[in-house]
Order: sequence, then structure tokens, then C-alpha cells
Amino acid sequence: MKKKMLFIILFVCFILSSVAYAHPPQSIQIVYDPSTKILTAIIEHNTNNPLKHYISKVDVRLNDNGIISQYISRQDNENLQRVSYYVPDAKTGDRLSVEGECSISGELKREITVQ
Repeated sequence: MKKKMLFIILFVCFILSSVAYAHPPQSIQIVYDPSTKILTAIIEHNTNNPLKHYISKVDVRLNDNGIISQYISRQDNENLQRVSYYVPDAKTGDRLSVEGECSISGELKREITVQ
């Protein structure tokens, strides 16, 4: 019984320690250029292995309506993921939001108002 309990404790510790290395994006910088209608987002997400621990999904919303969902198979580099989208319907005063999701755990959402 003691061996079984020890195995369970070690297994739980292993699972918890692997999740401890996962984290949501640290920040998202959003820029929208009304002249080109291009939305660019730089999602900061530090990782030691951008092939396994990376920004896996980006969602873009215009005034709370989902307009873009992109699934990503790897991060650009160990520090960030950069994405750009053509958003022709955004007008002055509209809200654009970008949400980045970690492949292991966590997400972060930021919003700007179109100027």
C-alpha cells in the first residue's frame, strides 16, 4: 500500500511540475493601420522549445464578433509570435481584440480602439 501511495504522489508531482512550466502569453501589442487595413499583433510568450510550447491559436474579434481564428503549429521563435491580418471592415471607434492561446496552458486577450 505504501508503494502504491508513493507512486501516486510522485505521479501527481510530475504532472504538476510539467504544468508549472506552462504559462499564458506575457503581453500582446496590437497595431491597426487604417490606410492598409492591416492588423498586426506581437504576442510575447517566452519558451525554451517553440516546437512544443508555443502560441497555438490566435482569435481576432471586431466589436465582440469573431472574425478570424488561426491555429498555429509552432511559434516564430523563443520570445514571440507575430501575426498580421487584413481587416477591411474596421472603422474609427470600432474595437479590435486579439487573444493568444498557449499550446499547454493559458491565454491572454488585449483590445484596442480603432483611431
